[in-house]
Amino acid sequence: MGTDGSEVLTRTVAGEADTILREWLGLLRAGSSLQSGRIREAELETQAKSVLGLFADALRSGGTDAGTEAYGALRDTLGDISRSRAVQGFTPTDTANFVLSLKEPIFDALNRVSAGDAAQVAAGTWAVSRVVDVLGLHTMEVFLQSREEVIGRQGEEIAELSTPVVRLWDGIIALPLIGTLDSARTGVVMENLLQAIVDEEAEIAIIDITGVPTVDTLVAQHLLKAIAAARLMGADCIVSGIRPQIAQTMVHLGVELNVVSKATLADAFAVALRRTGRAVVRKPQATSNEAAR
Repeated sequence: MGTDGSEVLTRTVAGEADTILREWLGLLRAGSSLQSGRIREAELETQAKSVLGLFADALRSGGTDAGTEAYGALRDTLGDISRSRAVQGFTPTDTANFVLSLKEPIFDALNRVSAGDAAQVAAGTWAVSRVVDVLGLHTMEVFLQSREEVIGRQGEEIAELSTPVVRLWDGIIALPLIGTLDSARTGVVMENLLQAIVDEEAEIAIIDITGVPTVDTLVAQHLLKAIAAARLMGADCIVSGIRPQIAQTMVHLGVELNVVSKATLADAFAVALRRTGRAVVRKPQATSNEAAR
């Protein structure tokens, strides 16, 4: 009858818990987590103690099947640690090593406890490798999912910051676009533009594409959507920032914006002023005698 690796591992972890924790903390301190300054030593020790304690409890009640309910509390704790490390900017390697580095001190403990029985050492080694690897994969899955969520939120924040609506004059607003327009960003552009039209009671909305590197049929369609939405809100649109290269590209593609366009934002602003019955004039310079009065 073969040796029960689960039983050997459970007995070893329970009997050598203090030594395993001390050696594990030594490996964690020597790693790059503390050197990066992203986590304090006290916090690292608290995490290690909690994980090892839950690991020992799970072994006693659930064996080495890390997918059972007995490991639920441990998986939740590792998930919380992974999410916090994703926010703190840890690397995937640092996060994975937090769990995988537990193998070495347990291997050493198995050799001490079962030094005279090669079968027990082998069975225990196989058992710890199987369960810790599963926990390591769970940790990485949560970490990567959390990183994707962080990157997604940052992308949304950047999109909002890169599409500010500027009030140029009473009833005149400008939306300077920077970067490439895609479907997701067009939604942000429309939302910001329409809200600004309502807030400012704008009659004219200038969409400046000076910062848009290229305009193709897809970008033109997104612009047309924004213009159509603004018109439905009662605001006329003017597109500015049409550079020669973009103009040539649009002609070759057969793109028709069907809206007034100007080369610069200043030209578009001048048109907007005329449409709203305003004009900017230079104030006459005072003569030397008038200035002396």
